[in-house]
Amino acid sequence: MSEEEKHEIAMGEAARLASDSWDGVMPGKASDFKGSFFRMIGLLAPYKVALIIVTLMGAASVVLSVWAPRVLGRATDVLFTGVMQRALPVPPGTPQDQVVQGLRDAGQGTVADMVAGMEHFVAGAGIDFDRLRDLMIGVLAIYVGAAILGWAQGFITNILMVKAMWRLREDVEAKINRLPLSYFDKVQRGELISRVTNDIDNITQTMQQSLSGAITAVLTLVGVLVMMFNLSWQLALITLATLPLMAVVFGVIGPKSQKAFSLQWRKVGRLNARVEESFSGHALVKTFGRRQDFQARFAAENQELYEQSFRAQFLANVMWPAMSFIGNVTYVAVAVVGGLFVAGGTMTLGAVQAFIQYSQMFSQPLQQLGGMVAVVQSGTASAERVFQLLDVDEQEPDAADAPAPVEGDGVIEFEHVRFSYSPDKPLIEDLSFTVRPGQTVAIVGHTGAGKTTLVNLLMRFYDPQGGRILVDGQDIADLTRHDARARTGMVLQDTWLFAGTIRENIRYGRQDATDEEVLEAARATYVDRFVHSLPHGYDTELEEDAANLSAGERQLVTIARAFVSRPSILILDEATSSVDTRTEKLLQHAMASLRSGRTSFVIAHRLSTIRDADLILVMEHGAIVEQGNHEELLAAGGAYAELYQSQFTGAFDEEPEVEQASV
Repeated sequence: MSEEEKHEIAMGEAARLASDSWDGVMPGKASDFKGSFFRMIGLLAPYKVALIIVTLMGAASVVLSVWAPRVLGRATDVLFTGVMQRALPVPPGTPQDQVVQGLRDAGQGTVADMVAGMEHFVAGAGIDFDRLRDLMIGVLAIYVGAAILGWAQGFITNILMVKAMWRLREDVEAKINRLPLSYFDKVQRGELISRVTNDIDNITQTMQQSLSGAITAVLTLVGVLVMMFNLSWQLALITLATLPLMAVVFGVIGPKSQKAFSLQWRKVGRLNARVEESFSGHALVKTFGRRQDFQARFAAENQELYEQSFRAQFLANVMWPAMSFIGNVTYVAVAVVGGLFVAGGTMTLGAVQAFIQYSQMFSQPLQQLGGMVAVVQSGTASAERVFQLLDVDEQEPDAADAPAPVEGDGVIEFEHVRFSYSPDKPLIEDLSFTVRPGQTVAIVGHTGAGKTTLVNLLMRFYDPQGGRILVDGQDIADLTRHDARARTGMVLQDTWLFAGTIRENIRYGRQDATDEEVLEAARATYVDRFVHSLPHGYDTELEEDAANLSAGERQLVTIARAFVSRPSILILDEATSSVDTRTEKLLQHAMASLRSGRTSFVIAHRLSTIRDADLILVMEHGAIVEQGNHEELLAAGGAYAELYQSQFTGAFDEEPEVEQASV
């Protein structure tokens, strides 16, 4: 498979997951179909008793539904017998055997055979409306009972399926909260969201529409076969003779239809990618005069999608006419042969009528089971993806006898810390330094030097492979992760705000913060400057992705959130990168007051923002190569001075240096 084909498959899968308007199912393939399928069925294990009850209700509903045509056939026999009783020119009350013999003597052997096969024949009696009434009431009761049982079965089944999926979502959510940060670093967020949402929804659809319907379909198929053979084994064999034709339809058209829909989704993905590329780069397309080129490419790919969609829909729509044709052939064959049986007295007219209904009922469960194949295949593939998530190794649980954090001034010590994300790529090999209470420590260095890794170790997002990290003389590896992180506040470069009001987002830092404390934090971080221009002030609801705030305003809210949390250790990861120069200066004063009496770690791209730091750590390849304050490091003329000068004097001389200076 070429790289382009792989890319098309990926885009097609993304298009499928993002759309709910296409009729075709893009079947996935599970690597272990059998194991994943039975594990998916195992999700219903806690509801065994309810499933048995549902199965019995389904069986009862099927029995009633299958029995109803036979009762209707008897009603037809009552009508036909009554008509014949009045139509024959014989004295009323003539015994049936004499009527039959008289007809044979008159040369009407066919009619004689028909009369001989009738039940309760009484010459001249006419239609037995009392018996007809009882039969019709019985049929109505059968259909009502079958409907009630079918509704109850579907209602209970849906409850079971919803509960099972609710438990699965709960298990997935709990699992995600137990996974280490390293897992989220390796898995794309979109992929994880797809498993939690789309895949579970696909499992739900499979369980509700296919697995529950499969039981009814199988029971109906068995019941119909039993009734057909009970009425006439000859007609039953005629009906079964059409099975090879159905198998040919499913075997030939089905795979081609699935392949066509698969290719259709690839074309959809490629066209979506083309449109997204055109929209996102609309200004550049116009600037470089490539609009006609994009239009030509779009037209060509749109034509390919049209042709592939036509083929997919054509093949899908051919399936049902083909099945209907086979059903009509069966109907004609049963009607002709059944008519001969009625004429010969072998079967009654009502029995043939019932058999015709059964022959039509026979094809329906087969079509349902055939249509379930792709759905079950896709649902099992989704289940396998969810089970893969549930089987991921979890982070080691906190020790049950973990000590409580000691009270102290906040002395932080790194003692010969060793860490790497991959065994074959060492990062931090022997890192040691000490941060005194109240100090502001700035961490600078080239991209990949280990700055963010250092913070991740301090937060216990990762545990070092060697050495210790001490806070007030206590190894944080001995603490629970909650206790290790409880005293720390973070402001990241990428802002994260949830759906809610600005007040709620600020209070997220400390849930018991009063309104006055929230306002105090907002004033200290200059959130109060812009919030009054919003429609509802602090109670303004944030839109999706906080789109009604600018990037700088969103960053200010996150800084206010850190303010209100009142942490003893503060981590600022390029916290002012999204604000303008004037706001940045104001924030420097605000953060200076926040850092007062607290140990602070600052990761900065712009070295001008860390001039007042008490200690600057310059990192290269996971090691501290220089440390000191701003003036000392500039005077030393080493790595820090080179980084500093590259931002102000060498930005246009050495492009590689600019890349290295980015953090």
